[in-house]
Amino acid sequence: MAYENRRFSTFEHSYRCYPVSFIDKPHLEKGDKIIMPPSALDRLASLQIEYPMLFELNNPAAGRVTHCGVLEFIADEGLIYLPYWMMENMLLQEGDVVQVKNASLAKGKYVKLQPHTKDFLDVSNPKAILETSLRSYSCLTTGDTIMVAYNNKKYYINIVETKPSSAVSIIETDCEVDFAPPLDYKEPEKPAKSALLNRKRSEAEDEPAKKIAKFSPFTGFGRRLDGRPSTESVAPDSFPLLKQHQSEAQNGTKDSKSSNPASRQPSGKLVFGSNVNQPENEKSKVAPKNSSQEPPQKEEEPKFQAFTGKKYSLKG
Repeated sequence: MAYENRRFSTFEHSYRCYPVSFIDKPHLEKGDKIIMPPSALDRLASLQIEYPMLFELNNPAAGRVTHCGVLEFIADEGLIYLPYWMMENMLLQEGDVVQVKNASLAKGKYVKLQPHTKDFLDVSNPKAILETSLRSYSCLTTGDTIMVAYNNKKYYINIVETKPSSAVSIIETDCEVDFAPPLDYKEPEKPAKSALLNRKRSEAEDEPAKKIAKFSPFTGFGRRLDGRPSTESVAPDSFPLLKQHQSEAQNGTKDSKSSNPASRQPSGKLVFGSNVNQPENEKSKVAPKNSSQEPPQKEEEPKFQAFTGKKYSLKG
C-alpha cells in the first residue's frame, strides 16, 4: 500500500529561474529542455516517474502555463535554467519564482503553426527545416511561441492548435503539421467598387460606336449587260415600284396564256426566240392594260432584252 501511494504521488517544487546563457549553454535555446538541480533527480527517482520526463511550468503571478522536458540535473540547488524564449512566453524575469510539476502528455496527432513573418515560408523547404528543428523539442503547448533557428536567423512561430489536447508530446510520433497565414501577411487589395462602375459605364458608352452598320440588300450601283452606262441606282425606296412591276408582269403573262394556249412554255426554262414568235396583237393587248393601270410616266431609254433579234440558220 505504501508502494502504491509513492508510485502515484506527484513531483511539485518551486525554483528561481535564469536563462541557460548563464551556464554557457546557448545551444539549449534551440529546444525546450531545462536544467534542474540533482535533488530533483533523487526525488523523481524515488517516485518512479515514467520516461521521458515531462514537466509543467507555471507562473502564478502572470497566469502563464507551458510544458517542457529536462536535459540535465547539474543546476545549483533551488535554481533552474530555462531557454530565454520560454521565459518570454511565461513573462518571467531573471530570478523570478516558477512552479515545476511533473506531467504526462498524450502523443500529438495534429499541430497548426503560424509564423510571425512570411520570410519563413520563403526558405527552400520550410517543412523539412521545421521537422529538423522540432527534434530538439519534447512537447508543444497551444498558445506558446517557439523559436526556430536557420541560416543564422531566428524565426518565431505560434502554436495555434494541437490535437488531441491543448498540450501534446512530440517524441517518437507521426504528427500532421499545418500552417496558418503569417502574422504580417496581407491579402491583395481589391479594386474599389466605384472604379468598377465607372469602367462599366465607359464600356457601355463605347458599345454603340463599335456596332457595325446593318446589311441593306439591293443597294449600290447597277451594271448593264450591254455595257452602256447606268443612269439609275437601286435604292431601298424603290422596293414598292419593284413589287408593282412584278405584279403587273404576272398579270400580263396570265392574259397572254389565256389568249394563246399554244404559246405556253414550261416554267423554269428558257426558249430561244420566244419573244420573236409572239403575235403582235397580244403585245398590243397587254400594252393598253399596263397603260391603264399605271399612271403616265416619263419616257425612259429602251431596256436591254436578252436573246432577241434575227435568226440565222447554218444551212444558209
